[in-house]
Amino acid sequence: DPHGKFSIDPQFGIIRTKKQLDHEAQSVVMLTVQSQLGDSPVYSSTQVNISVTDINDNPPVFLTRSDKVTISHTQPPGTAVYIAHAEDKDSGLNGAVKYSIASKQSDAFSIDPSLGVVNLTRTVFAEKRQEYTLHIAAEDCGSPPLTSLLLLTLDSLAVKIVILDINDNSPSFMSSPLSYVMEDVEVGFLVHHIVAKDPDEGRNGQVTYHILSGNENKAFVLDKITGLLTTAQFLDREVQERYSLTVMALDDGSPALSATQVLTIIVLDVNDEAPEFLKQLYETAVPENRDLGEFVIKVEAVDRDAGLNSLLQYEILPGAGYEKFKMTLDSGELVTAASLDRETQEVFSIKGSSCHDLGSPSRSSTAQLYLTVLDENDHNPLFAKTQYQISVTEDLEEGSAILDLSASDEDAGLNGEVMYSLIDDTYGAFAIDSVTGSIVTTKALDRETKSQYTFRAVASDCSTHFPRSTTVMTVLIQDVNDNTPKFEQSYYKASIWEGQSPKTDIIQVFATDLDSGLNGETEYSIVSGNENATFLIDSARGILATNTGLDYENASSYRFLLLLASDCGTPSLNSTATVLITVLDVNDNPPVFSSPEYHVHVKESIPIGSHIAEVSAKDCDAGTNAEITYAIISGNDRGHFCLDGRTGSVNLTKTLDYEDTMEFTLVIQAT
Repeated sequence: DPHGKFSIDPQFGIIRTKKQLDHEAQSVVMLTVQSQLGDSPVYSSTQVNISVTDINDNPPVFLTRSDKVTISHTQPPGTAVYIAHAEDKDSGLNGAVKYSIASKQSDAFSIDPSLGVVNLTRTVFAEKRQEYTLHIAAEDCGSPPLTSLLLLTLDSLAVKIVILDINDNSPSFMSSPLSYVMEDVEVGFLVHHIVAKDPDEGRNGQVTYHILSGNENKAFVLDKITGLLTTAQFLDREVQERYSLTVMALDDGSPALSATQVLTIIVLDVNDEAPEFLKQLYETAVPENRDLGEFVIKVEAVDRDAGLNSLLQYEILPGAGYEKFKMTLDSGELVTAASLDRETQEVFSIKGSSCHDLGSPSRSSTAQLYLTVLDENDHNPLFAKTQYQISVTEDLEEGSAILDLSASDEDAGLNGEVMYSLIDDTYGAFAIDSVTGSIVTTKALDRETKSQYTFRAVASDCSTHFPRSTTVMTVLIQDVNDNTPKFEQSYYKASIWEGQSPKTDIIQVFATDLDSGLNGETEYSIVSGNENATFLIDSARGILATNTGLDYENASSYRFLLLLASDCGTPSLNSTATVLITVLDVNDNPPVFSSPEYHVHVKESIPIGSHIAEVSAKDCDAGTNAEITYAIISGNDRGHFCLDGRTGSVNLTKTLDYEDTMEFTLVIQAT
């Protein structure tokens, strides 16, 4: 801005005019605007192109206010006698000139409204007039139109001397070889006014304009008379931003002379192209648990415009998950703004990755981002419970499933595939399927051998780090009535004194059942050998007792008393034992002689030592109670007899004398 026509607000960047602008002096102004942030020594700059729009503020101007032409009366009708030329500094329609004769003294003349050529319409001077005065008007096509006048005087000469001009000068270009035009102008827009001067006179100095090359696509049209270059079709800077037209200025001399000029037309950019992403869908994967600022992906777009119109800035439009990421404004690099957790969200489909240019008005486009969060092994497999307690019956077959364990791992892939194992000693009773987690028996269970198993199950994932978790398994073995009560002895012996009162305990038997609960509860009963209900047994305690008084002399033993021990399971199991009960004798019976009296007759002459008699007694008792001792308790005062205490044999110890004693009465006692 060397002429100081503009000012800029240093804070808001608003550009204002300071002086009157003149389209004719400068149609395009290219300002370089510089910006600085604070006291930073770093500057940035941009170019602002200002097109000064033309208004119709200049009338057409003739090169001379009046002119005089000498013609011959012999010139035929149709002869061009003069070319009026007016210039209008405006452009477009405002600078397009139309010619007319405003007032005339004769109808002998006409004028071409476009070219300004004055022609004879008939033979002049028929009226013997020596001079004609024409007022030629030049009017532009602006709104409102502006006009100027030229006074033209024509003389008629009977005899004239003409000095003929030699075409010894080539036209020379007066107009600039550089022009600018915005790419969005309409067809017919005035791009440039080509002006060439030729100092020769007459036809030798009349110049026409022609495009020799550079207009192959017929983008421009050149008025060969006026030199006005206008657009013939719409321009597109993105297709062609520069035209180099070789223009020729040709005079009408003979031979004709010419000059050429390379006219450079620069098409100025208009922000008519939206940015375009290289791809409409960007897909990538990013690991979870990374630090903030982790690079994710770079998006790229291109804008075919130029300058600020092609400078792009990128952003993420608001949407689901967009707060987890941020995009570098200038580079289009997407980075993480928060740590990602695949288990919370595995896929981010961001439909608003946007870029916009810095043109005015700004244009933008969008692309979609599809981001997959890659799994890291940051979760252990977890059982539903930290401990399990189950009960199974001991009669399960080998290979029976007792529980299906399940552990979940929020990770994915191998990191989330769970494998199961058992630790601690299961005594060879259980195994686990490593894939399904099903715990099965590996041998027959026996509650009586082991009623409870406690071990740990482990859930591990398949990654190289093997994170794992454990749960405690308690397996309670439920009893099945698979054990028969067993007596401690299969044969019992017991004794009891006869004469005891009923309900006297004889013996307590024991039967053990390895089962538990009702299956292990034992009841006792007598199944045989107790025909007279002589005995009874406590069903719970197994105490065998008398039910009636016993008499050794009636029955000294009971050999076939069969006892039954039954459990309370279903079905009930039982076993038997035999009891031999011996009745102990009590000395409750006196000896009884085979005869209450013994009568013996002997001769008085029998010698001493002779056997007189033998007494015999019996005792229903047994043992020592039945061992009898005999004694003479009376009638043997003089000692004639002796008695064997064991055998009861009576022998003579003194000589008998009938005359002395005819009869002896001995009282013998059996004890």
